[in-house]
Amino acid sequence: MDKVEVIKISNGDDLIKARAIRKIVFVEEQHCPPDLEWEHDEDAVHFLASINGIPAGAARWRKTNKGYKLERFAVLKEFRGKGVGGALVQAVIDDLPDDHSLRYLHAQIDVTPLYLKFGFRPEGELFQEAGIIHQQMVFK
Repeated sequence: MDKVEVIKISNGDDLIKARAIRKIVFVEEQHCPPDLEWEHDEDAVHFLASINGIPAGAARWRKTNKGYKLERFAVLKEFRGKGVGGALVQAVIDDLPDDHSLRYLHAQIDVTPLYLKFGFRPEGELFQEAGIIHQQMVFK
């Protein structure tokens, strides 16, 4: 059985691995503009997921003027469906400060079922971000 592990990034090497995953998923696969992808990276807390020691996924959270935004959840194609996304969501939720600020994310529409499992609920209208349909979801 595959072992999924998520770490909070604390060194440059792991951040390079996480950024490489995001580049493949968002910039190459989904054609997101690179400048948009790296926006706010220096203000965020980053995470790296691995399966059996192989880098497989990445995510981050950051404080915004609305609350805590969970974002940039990316899982490499060959590791999708193996629990990496769920492990990342749980790790990020567990790491958020417990000050009762709003916790939210902008979910690509096809991934909303994953976030529903963790207590996020759709809020507002669908919108486009980087040419992809998204739904704002709020942690209830």
